Amino acid sequence: MNEPIYTDVTRRHDFVLLFDVTDGNPNGDPDAGNLPRTDPETMQGLVTDVAIKRKVRDYVDSLCGQEARNKIYVQHGQPLNAKHRLAYTALGIESTGSKQKAGDIEQARAWMCTNFYDVRVFGAVMTTGVNCGQVRGPLQLTFARSIDPIVPLDLSITRVAVTREEDAEVVVTGGEERASGKQTEMGRKALVPYGLYRCYGFFNPHFAAQTGMDRADLALVWQALQSMWGLDRSAARGLMACRGLYVFSHESALGNAPAEQLFARVSISPAYPAGGVPRSFTDYRVGVAEADLPAGVALSRLVG
Repeated sequence: MNEPIYTDVTRRHDFVLLFDVTDGNPNGDPDAGNLPRTDPETMQGLVTDVAIKRKVRDYVDSLCGQEARNKIYVQHGQPLNAKHRLAYTALGIESTGSKQKAGDIEQARAWMCTNFYDVRVFGAVMTTGVNCGQVRGPLQLTFARSIDPIVPLDLSITRVAVTREEDAEVVVTGGEERASGKQTEMGRKALVPYGLYRCYGFFNPHFAAQTGMDRADLALVWQALQSMWGLDRSAARGLMACRGLYVFSHESALGNAPAEQLFARVSISPAYPAGGVPRSFTDYRVGVAEADLPAGVALSRLVG
């Protein structure tokens, strides 16, 4: 059976990812009260590569994280050094002190690549305390940027409950009972009414050979980018969905055409009236120039 070209780890792949958000916050900025991230000059929305990778990690962890080869290295509440020690324990070598050798670190690095999916795919700096070396990941992403400016909204919300018992106490004043303190609590909720975001990604086969990334790993990347949005549902996220995934695969490991020229083949234009504002994916037209691709380049439209 012929394997799809876009899972070939001996080729270079450049890809375009489109996703949108409706009435949600795709990536809050902690330095701005958790408002949606924006470019202050253009007011285009931003989503960091870290946020997108987090979704991929969570998807893989939920799907197959119990498998020895697909454990996740970067997880909430799990110290990284403790995972570094797992490598040394499994290899039966010293993790610290004068007995540690360069060869030991290289063995630990290889063990981490073999056992942790995100180390193998995204890379990691594992020199914190218990040294497992550094890994340069074969798959990298840019920040995602919205096609049009967004309007970050900061809305007030009310909860019909209080946090502390003393705030709900009833006191007697002049023979009459009355509630003291507050009866409700206020909060804030940030959202984007609508935004269509575009992200670029790159797969380097040379680094994949160094980390041991294989076809199954790359296929799982494409699966995650399409399906991870449904796993990440929350009231804060609103409605998020993958709207396009276009993979340009090169015959050469070094590439047969510049990535920026290939990315320009995926164009997005407004379908809403002049002076209007986009409020759904149907307010855009996505065009893909598939004809006359550079020699040695193939396009796979996984979504869109």
